[in-house]
Amino acid sequence: MLTQLSINNYALINQLTIDFSNGLSIITGETGAGKSILLGALGLVLGNRADLSSLKDTSKKCVVEAKVAISNYKLQDFFEEVDLDYEDETIIRREILPSGKSRAFVNDTPVRLSILNELRSRLIDVHSQHQTLELSDNNFQFSILDALAKNQDKIESYKRGYSKLNRLNKELEKLELNQKEANQQYDYNLHLFNELDEANLKEDEQEILEKKLEKLNNIEDIKLNLSEALEISVNEEIGIQSLLNTLENRLSKIASFSKEYQELSERITSVKIEVDDVVTELENANENIDFNPNEIEELNDRLQFLYNLQKKHYVSSNKELIKVLEDLSEKVGQVENAEETINNKKKEIYDVSVKLDKVAALIHKSRKKSVPKLTKELEHLLSELGMQNARFSIELKQTPIYFSNGKDKLELLFSANKGGNFGELKKVASGGELSRIMLAVKTILSANTQLPTIIFDEIDTGVSGEVSNKIAAIMQQMSNNMQVIAITHLPQIAAKGKNHYKVFKEEINGITTTNLKQLSDNERIVEIAEMLSGKNISNSALTHAKELLN
Repeated sequence: MLTQLSINNYALINQLTIDFSNGLSIITGETGAGKSILLGALGLVLGNRADLSSLKDTSKKCVVEAKVAISNYKLQDFFEEVDLDYEDETIIRREILPSGKSRAFVNDTPVRLSILNELRSRLIDVHSQHQTLELSDNNFQFSILDALAKNQDKIESYKRGYSKLNRLNKELEKLELNQKEANQQYDYNLHLFNELDEANLKEDEQEILEKKLEKLNNIEDIKLNLSEALEISVNEEIGIQSLLNTLENRLSKIASFSKEYQELSERITSVKIEVDDVVTELENANENIDFNPNEIEELNDRLQFLYNLQKKHYVSSNKELIKVLEDLSEKVGQVENAEETINNKKKEIYDVSVKLDKVAALIHKSRKKSVPKLTKELEHLLSELGMQNARFSIELKQTPIYFSNGKDKLELLFSANKGGNFGELKKVASGGELSRIMLAVKTILSANTQLPTIIFDEIDTGVSGEVSNKIAAIMQQMSNNMQVIAITHLPQIAAKGKNHYKVFKEEINGITTTNLKQLSDNERIVEIAEMLSGKNISNSALTHAKELLN
């Protein structure tokens, strides 16, 4: 529940901190005193959009902070899901900077406005007159029935299955579309695949062939240079081998005279061994040189074949051709295996549907059972609120269609007058009737859900007398299960509050400011008397006010 609201530099408010308690709290004040400003500030801290017009002093930032006690409302899982630190007394803060930028925090952790809005739906329901339009919304009607039927867990289970079913159907749709496109291209893709597969591609083949062809195209130069190299190496008079033999012989004769000569001799011997090895390889290379025109032609043909394939597939290497082959294999395989894949997906969809149908049947059963109870409670509460002839016709039908909350269609019709025809709420109920119907709905919801706080913004507009007493009694009843805050102009309702706050304007240094204070017992008497008789309070009004409070 809301335990404290602090407002700084918002609209007509300089600085304001007010504490709230459980039970029924009342807020009153003259028209234009600033009751809507309080709701605006609360809406701001709960995620409403903001702009610079919210700032009283545009050179300073606006800060609105709400403290909420949430230990009894099982919100730990939600906090963990959105990665927030959980505190039994959670602090929500919203700041609007002079630059126009907005920041939001939950327990000092920065959050997006979407998180605030999710948190708001679990903490506070602000009900104003325009919200009566929700009564005609089918999803809202279902939420009333499901609250009474205690369907929350079943609905959550159904929604998980419904989400999975939608995902599987999209996957099936994509598979079938891909199969259709693949079938159209199958013959062509198979031809391309076979052509590449028969080409027996190797990743480095092109480079090997190009190097081999370059060697064969320069065979004469290679043969000539190898022959000359051998001549330089093995010539008996001036060849490198002959000269090294002479050099080795000379140094070996003096090697014993010093370590230095010994090392030189060994080094020459090592060089001679290496040269001998090189000469052997030169001889082998020279002997293996063989010019074969047919081989050149074969290499050229193979390379041209690879070049043509690369050009055909808009690539520049065998590596890329192999990737094209793999892609074609997958496309061909998809068509050849598509039927099995699609059948497996359909089987998966069928299995999920069977489970979903069972949950939907349980939801329908509990809804069907709760329809008479909902009808009875609504009609009883409306009778208490002066609508003795109000009647509801609620028809629930099972359908083969999967909706986001089950497989049911719900038709909620209303008749305000005895013997009158049933019709849609928005067509047959007046504004005042809609307000009372919504109050009855909220009463039922408060008894069957764990919403911590509800705020009524002048829901009593257009009623008076005994009906206002009934509204006050219903609000008191609701406050047994949750925190109720009512902004009202009716003294009968104001007198039923556990706590009473007054919104008022005052002028400080020529500047109008909105303020809020909690009234003492004597101040409540005066406030309610003023609500009864106006500014000129009579003794009878004071007496009446005391009677209402007692």
